[in-house]
Amino acid sequence: MRGTERYAALNRRARHDYLIEDTLEAGLVLHGTEVKSLRQGGASIAEAYADQNGGELFLVNANIPEYKSSSHFNHLPRRPRKLLLHRKEMNRLLGAIRREGVTIVPLSIYFNDRGRAKVELGVAHGKRKADKRAAERDRDWQRNKARILRSRDL
Repeated sequence: MRGTERYAALNRRARHDYLIEDTLEAGLVLHGTEVKSLRQGGASIAEAYADQNGGELFLVNANIPEYKSSSHFNHLPRRPRKLLLHRKEMNRLLGAIRREGVTIVPLSIYFNDRGRAKVELGVAHGKRKADKRAAERDRDWQRNKARILRSRDL
């Protein structure tokens, strides 16, 4: 992501719960007040995933709260939202979903330079508890190693 883009929602648990193989950017079809609500923040994509419906991909279970300043023309907070992808990318992701153990998870929602809402999707495999423990052990070792090297330089 470049410097001028701003996150509207982050999925911090995705890299902890899944092994991310590949990432790509997709557009997001939003209705009326969803854009204003996203710009205010407060959206949650922690439980969200991409699923196929009729040969197209939809972002399911993403929570974009209702826009408070709106009257009665508000949106449904957890409705499925269509993802906009090139046909080759779509076919590659649909093929990945059909394989066992592969999930498409949103890593972030942000606004690009032109003000368009984009979703960063990750092609992911679920981690087991042992994998999570090994990743935590490696992270702790790297932190301790950096601390040791810093103290030696002083």
